[in-house]
Amino acid sequence: MYYLVTHLRVVAALVIREMSTRFGSKPGGYIWALLDPAAHIAFLSVIFMAIAHTPALGTSFLLFFATGYIGFQFYQAMAGYLNGAVNANRAMLSYPNVAPIDTVFARYILQFGTTTLVGFCVFTTIGLSLKAPLTVQWPYIMEAALAASLLALGNALTNNVLFPKFPLYEKFFAIVTRPLFLISGVFYLPDSMPPPIKEIVLINPLVHVVMLFRKGFYPEYRAIGYDAGYLYSIAFSTLFVGFVIFTSFRGVLRGR
Repeated sequence: MYYLVTHLRVVAALVIREMSTRFGSKPGGYIWALLDPAAHIAFLSVIFMAIAHTPALGTSFLLFFATGYIGFQFYQAMAGYLNGAVNANRAMLSYPNVAPIDTVFARYILQFGTTTLVGFCVFTTIGLSLKAPLTVQWPYIMEAALAASLLALGNALTNNVLFPKFPLYEKFFAIVTRPLFLISGVFYLPDSMPPPIKEIVLINPLVHVVMLFRKGFYPEYRAIGYDAGYLYSIAFSTLFVGFVIFTSFRGVLRGR
């Protein structure tokens, strides 16, 4: 019990430290955290409004792209932030009470809270601009956010070990994952794709995350092809492998 309380205090202290380092003492850091996704959503909306008359779902381009982008960000922003958790806090690991896993959990908590806050602000603003009230089904939204963050956490646990150990792997990983935004259903519906391509696209678990996230905003959306069993099997498998690798290379994590 004492061990658990100690680590909870360490994680809480690291969260405060990360907030100060990432956002600073001025409000500019927090404003940018909101403006960055808002700019992406607005840009996608303007581009596709010039191409099509209506979005693939509903009548609002802003809502359609926001549901795709924010749902995807629960993975992408989390993964990008967690991948460097241990390396960025290596100086803190000289203290015996600070474990490498504490740095990862601290960033996980901060990023999950940040993306949630950003999503709330974005969807509240979009909801106020709609003619009809925005219908929100929270269970789908929270489930998608959790599944995406678990995928990111599992990958990050592995990458915190492999990035410093194999620098070439870090470059390879960046190249391979760069097209994820294009193939995760952010700006299209996998349901509307022809069968051969649809089956290939559905191999990507993030497609299922985005489909589930959109179900939380579109009651009429059937999300044909969504497979909860597949999504969670990938998420928990990735998480398990990540924990095994992370706990097996403590010396690498502490720079020994």
